[in-house]
Amino acid sequence: MRKIALALAFAGAALTAGTAQASPASIEGKWKTDDGRSVIAFYKCGNAMCGRIDRFLVPEPAGGARDTENPKAALRDRKLLGLRIFWDLTADGSRFKGEGYSPEDGRYFDAQVWRSGNTLKVKGCVLLFCRTANFTRA
Repeated sequence: MRKIALALAFAGAALTAGTAQASPASIEGKWKTDDGRSVIAFYKCGNAMCGRIDRFLVPEPAGGARDTENPKAALRDRKLLGLRIFWDLTADGSRFKGEGYSPEDGRYFDAQVWRSGNTLKVKGCVLLFCRTANFTRA
């Protein structure tokens, strides 16, 4: 009887291990945006991943680039350099899913981020409209 119980325990453990999904490939590091204008740094923040504007690859206006398109008037004067634009990115299957913000148009969006070889794919969706960008290692 004891051998049967052990066999069932091992079989259960084997089934559980076989159905567990692998974690997505790491997105940590610095990535150049597809338009070549900035570098986004993805980093661990608590139990999730976040992303911030690390540097600009084009000249900033005098006094620094500002969040002028933000829908909240009180935030329109904050500097973009160092601004967190991805947050709560948690592993979900082969991707990280969370939230994002585009300072170019002041929109918040549902974000998905994943590695495809040496490319970082960033998908943002607002309602039914989605766009995917390809970032390269900076």
